[in-house]
Amino acid sequence: MKTKSILDLALRIIPAVILLQTLYFKFSGAPESIHIFETLGLEPVGRIGLGVVELIVAILILVPRTTWLGAILGVGIMSGALFSHITKLGVVVQNDGGTLFTLALVTFIFCVILVWKNKERIPRINK
Repeated sequence: MKTKSILDLALRIIPAVILLQTLYFKFSGAPESIHIFETLGLEPVGRIGLGVVELIVAILILVPRTTWLGAILGVGIMSGALFSHITKLGVVVQNDGGTLFTLALVTFIFCVILVWKNKERIPRINK
């Protein structure tokens, strides 16, 4: 396998795995997840709703034909996550050492790169 192919695969798999692994906490009602969404005033609808959106985004990112769409949506939801950390939650949430913030930042950066790499696939409104 070529280095470029491995890099392209990693750019899709890493944010998808990060998004998918958080679903367990959102859907199981883990105390940390409930704390976050209560702090944001979005518990439980926001927690479950965002979990569904993150599942869809992860799938879209993994499918090469829809990577561009998943990446755009990923940039949007991770912008919201980062904004929430900076304004309300703090970088460190319940003594996590900044892990959730870091995962959101990594996912955001990878999604930005995916949008840039797939920009020619994004349909234009003005043709």
